[in-house]
Amino acid sequence: MAFVRVRKVALVGTGIMGAPIARHILDAGFDLTVHNRTKEKADPLVEAGAHWADTPAAAARDADVILTMVGYPNDVEDVYLGKDGILDAAPKGAWMVDLTTSSPTLARELHDAAEVVNKHAVDCPVTGGQQGAEDGTLTLMMGATEVDAKVLLPVLNTFAGSIHYLGRPGDGQTCKLCNQVSLASCMVGYADALALARQSGLDLDQVVDVLSQGMGDSAALEKLAPKSVVGDYRPGFLSEHMRKDIGLALRDAEDVGVDLPGADTAFNLYDVLCQIGGSKLGTQAITLLYQDEGEATAAGLDWSLLDADDGGYVDKDASGEKDAPSRAAAAPGRGKRVQLVSHTRTASQNGEA
Repeated sequence: MAFVRVRKVALVGTGIMGAPIARHILDAGFDLTVHNRTKEKADPLVEAGAHWADTPAAAARDADVILTMVGYPNDVEDVYLGKDGILDAAPKGAWMVDLTTSSPTLARELHDAAEVVNKHAVDCPVTGGQQGAEDGTLTLMMGATEVDAKVLLPVLNTFAGSIHYLGRPGDGQTCKLCNQVSLASCMVGYADALALARQSGLDLDQVVDVLSQGMGDSAALEKLAPKSVVGDYRPGFLSEHMRKDIGLALRDAEDVGVDLPGADTAFNLYDVLCQIGGSKLGTQAITLLYQDEGEATAAGLDWSLLDADDGGYVDKDASGEKDAPSRAAAAPGRGKRVQLVSHTRTASQNGEA
């Protein structure tokens, strides 16, 4: 190991999650260098004392620990292995810690590639959302042992409420995907519940309060359902990233031979939401799929963008690969079914559809 105490830290990706994480690292007194594709998002950190680097490689070059918090697995691959990537640029003995929710397979490949050149790459995805990042209470899932990760703790503890050591490379990512599978079903569950309550004429605030005191409670219900009720769809976690995470989980489940019908349903709903313009809305915007078209339009959604009959929608797939058909497009009628349920709910309840 090239160092016994972390002095210099780099962070690549200063978005919704990365920026508050960087702020905690700065506040703890570490010498921090940051890079982001959009420099303006890093400007407040630079003004607070961080150094700016024009490329991921420049950020990593003198760092003891390099943290990455980007969007998709292909972004992770580019940041680590692409031109101006951090794997080549990082000094011998450096630790590269990927906080992105990404592919377990990619995490293992990065770990192995780093070890060959006497460097260390570890997967360490987080959960807790923007609020957890701002409060410094994120839950970390690390694909390493506690002994291996000991040198990283002074940095990680600046923004972590708890750290869980899963042991093997890639296992942190797998654990995070398990978290997202559970969360996805909770999101669909409370969206279903609010739809039933609304259509039945119940007071939605009262329903949320009642459910939060019983077995139907979840962190999603407590933190996000109130936002859905008042029409606050600002992102703490982007819907497009939820779609990505569930897609990764479904791919991982396929690899190990497990069916996840709940996650498959959630993927379909988030895929439709992203197709009709909700990619940048918070995950609580899933409830818009159950509401009248006028309410969806007021939130910036456009149902006309969804046409499951013409070969589907083209976007990044679950692995972040561009120009790949979405699962809704690949399965004829899936997205259309959600659209029809949303648009003809009242008619079907009256026996007219």
